[in-house]
Amino acid sequence: MVKISLKETPQRRMSDAGESPLEEAEEDEETELEEEYNQYYREVESMQQELKEDDILVPKEPQQEEEQEEEEEEGEEGVEEKGGEGEEQGEGGEVGKEGGEDEAVREETEEKPGAAQEEGAARQEETTVKPPEVTKSMTSSKRLILTDSQSVMSGTSLRTLSESKHALESEHSETNELLRDLSSELRFLDLDQTRSEEQDISFPETQSSSELREKIDQMPQDELGQERREEKRLSSLSDEQEKEFQSKAEIPEKSLVSTSEDILFQKDDSANVYPLTMTWSFGWNSSLPVYYIRDENQRVLLYVCAHTAVIYNVFKNTQHHLQGHPNVISCLCISEDRRWIATADKGPNCLIIIWDSFTGIPVHTIFDSCPEGNGIGAIAITRDAKYLATISDAEIQKVCIWRWTLAVEMPACTLNLPKEYGVQNYLTFNPTNNKELVSNSKTRAIYYLWYEEGNILAHSAPRLTEKTFNKLVGKFSQSVFHLNLTQILSATMEGKLVVWDIHRPPSSASALVGSPHIKPCKLVHLQKEGITVLTTVDSYIVTGDIRGNIKFYDHTLSIVNWYSNFKLSSIRTLSFSKTPAAPPTEKSNYPPDCTLKGDLFIVRNLIIGTSDATVYHLTTDGTKLEKLFVEPKDAICAISCHPYQPLIAIGSFCGMIKVWDYEKKKYLFSRVFEKGLGVQSLTYNPEGALLGAGFTEGTVYILDAMSLENQIPEPFKYSRTSVTHISFSHDSQYMATADVHFTVAVYMVVVKNGHRVWEYLARLRSHRKSIRSLLFGVHLDSNEPRLLSLGRDRLLIEYNLLKSYRDNLEVLDIHRTDQGNYPTCMVWYPPLTKELFLLICNSGYKVKLFNSTTKMCRKTLLGPVFGSPIEQIQILPVKTTLELQKRYMVFINRDKVGLQILPVDGNPHKTSAIICHPSGVAGMAVSRDGCYAFTAGGQDRSVVQWEINLRSWKTIFTILSSVVKVLIQWRPERCRNTFACQSFLLS
Repeated sequence: MVKISLKETPQRRMSDAGESPLEEAEEDEETELEEEYNQYYREVESMQQELKEDDILVPKEPQQEEEQEEEEEEGEEGVEEKGGEGEEQGEGGEVGKEGGEDEAVREETEEKPGAAQEEGAARQEETTVKPPEVTKSMTSSKRLILTDSQSVMSGTSLRTLSESKHALESEHSETNELLRDLSSELRFLDLDQTRSEEQDISFPETQSSSELREKIDQMPQDELGQERREEKRLSSLSDEQEKEFQSKAEIPEKSLVSTSEDILFQKDDSANVYPLTMTWSFGWNSSLPVYYIRDENQRVLLYVCAHTAVIYNVFKNTQHHLQGHPNVISCLCISEDRRWIATADKGPNCLIIIWDSFTGIPVHTIFDSCPEGNGIGAIAITRDAKYLATISDAEIQKVCIWRWTLAVEMPACTLNLPKEYGVQNYLTFNPTNNKELVSNSKTRAIYYLWYEEGNILAHSAPRLTEKTFNKLVGKFSQSVFHLNLTQILSATMEGKLVVWDIHRPPSSASALVGSPHIKPCKLVHLQKEGITVLTTVDSYIVTGDIRGNIKFYDHTLSIVNWYSNFKLSSIRTLSFSKTPAAPPTEKSNYPPDCTLKGDLFIVRNLIIGTSDATVYHLTTDGTKLEKLFVEPKDAICAISCHPYQPLIAIGSFCGMIKVWDYEKKKYLFSRVFEKGLGVQSLTYNPEGALLGAGFTEGTVYILDAMSLENQIPEPFKYSRTSVTHISFSHDSQYMATADVHFTVAVYMVVVKNGHRVWEYLARLRSHRKSIRSLLFGVHLDSNEPRLLSLGRDRLLIEYNLLKSYRDNLEVLDIHRTDQGNYPTCMVWYPPLTKELFLLICNSGYKVKLFNSTTKMCRKTLLGPVFGSPIEQIQILPVKTTLELQKRYMVFINRDKVGLQILPVDGNPHKTSAIICHPSGVAGMAVSRDGCYAFTAGGQDRSVVQWEINLRSWKTIFTILSSVVKVLIQWRPERCRNTFACQSFLLS
């Protein structure tokens, strides 16, 4: 193995004058670095400013270079040389020097004639990263791994990260593997995301590092070493050599997007390099369509959860998440071959992202697609996936057509729509003509014709009234091009179809000479029920209505067949299989159609999405309807994890409680309460036998945790408004609730006729503003439960449970927690010190430690700062006694979930956070073993499971530590201490 020494400091130079081994010198060097750590602690601020103003790796003075060359000549005698071919000696921080390495190259060339030509050819074949691109790739990777910070490190300094990896391989095997992951991540990001810095920042999770690590691990050691040596030699090339190399270098590796195979679910996504990684998403946005993207031997769906598009394999019960949107996804579409997916969102800095469904890679991103508006309201893609069309969600809507395959940032043409057209919410292309589109609002349908030569988008939007056909038309739902391609059909909520004739100008005429237009020619009353879905498949026009019926018509609008006996709720989306229906055989069981001939009704299998958030699969051969999943159709605010089993209970405003096994990702059981009962809060008791449920109209249920059956004869109805908090005491003898009217109610267990029965004890309106936390504790001297409540009125109140009696809840003491800011949440601080504390967060981004007995504020520190104050916190449980002094805290604010290393000390670099629900987080829960955190999204109707990877922080700090060591040794006069460098890198 080749040993690579790091650049030496002047102090280290004197100790190395003798014949001491390299290993002892490195140990002495680490000791000196630890001493410098404490010595220059107070110079952090000045060092940060200096490091930002000047480049870290500036050229050495001539005198220093001469001293270093003399030192290298002296040090060559003391370094053991192992191996024959491919030997090299390098300094950990040297990037721009050529002397030592050029001599080594010349010696090797003299020993082996012709090796230079072979080496150059191998360099062209093996090198996959061009030198100018390394700077950008590494800079973006630094941004992705550290924080969302705005500071940019020079590419040269980050190049030392790759080189310092060799010095750590022989010392720390674990660190070696982690550095290899980072190196692979850098190479990938440089190849696939080099179009803009914003794009690099937006998609940190698009490529799993486990794939690249596996690729490197499978590479023969001689090839791997050769590749690393070539990368190091490239760093020492002169500017002219780099230019020459750029002109000759090629990238022989094929892009993953170039594959024609579906490898999405063949990838191993188990290796996570982030502190919080999305592993599963419960629920789906039933306002958006669900698409059938794979069939035959696999059944794969595409749908949306909040700001993430989910590709779900039904048979394998696995999900792949397309992450990258900063806002909730508002619309999506998919190409005819089911390969290209386009998603768009609404909100600030909105994005349009085109994904490859075979690999899950974002192939193109359109930034600031609607800078003056609120995002995208409708999107469509052509049949051949060549063009993309969008309609903005602004006061003045804008229609844009994008040539996304050319990777351009500006639309090919735009058109502003007048306000009187209404809000256009549906858009589609003509399947046989990429230049024609149709959109509609509730009151107006618009036909578009794109003149590509002049980038002009002509349109026609005739107004319909009751006088047009002397009949009520109704509100438009969806519009499509007729099968004959000369007409457009618009469905209405009155069960009718408006037929429009298309008048196209001659192809030779310009847009000004002959303007295209449409003219209403017929109003067809198809059915009584309102039509919610209108689409075409093969030779059929298909409708779905509010009664759950699915009907098929031919080109003359004569009905061919229908499915009406399934008793479904309102149809929200229909998606047919990509594979045409198989020809009938002897074993086929296709139903006959309703024509006089009675032919077999042969149509593709399809996915049905309904308004009650249920997804079905219909197998037309045999007419088999399978329910794939049922999710809450209303807001989700209540979640709770079982204390001993891998179960999570999810409650929705629609009155549904679902229980999942979050390790097996398996739905277990559920209960739907009567109409009007919306679940607002859920909590398991410490034994895990009971589940307390608070409802939006004030009812409180105590349920059996395994069957969700009532454990009390009648629910408690002592609150008049929504019950926001439920908490059990440590011995399950008391249960307390808090409601919107600032009232705390207490229930207790009594023994009657030999049975334990829950009874109401008392309630008290103890606060003047909303209650933010309701917490049980334990008296240290008597092991009796204690109850505390924290309100937005800045009052911390403790109740005397022992002296309370029926209809009289005694107050023990009242303390004010803040003067100006209001408290947001509280939790029992873990016993990291001899003194026991309550940790309280406030609206001023501060955390305060209060003595648990005296309620005296003992310390005030800066809390997590991620755009909004902390709303809820929980302490991660520990598995062993050895972890009692290594505790972590999970928190949520308005739209993010994060982790913080305890103890709290105000250090912002001990905190990490990620956007979980852009529209707002409603609740949080932590698994029994501390491996997962769950967040409820409220109005986005989803719950996200996050895997907690504490090892990733150790990875980051290990890498940073190695970089800092190199920087300090190379420029001791600039990087005087390790702490200053770490602060700079983390800032």
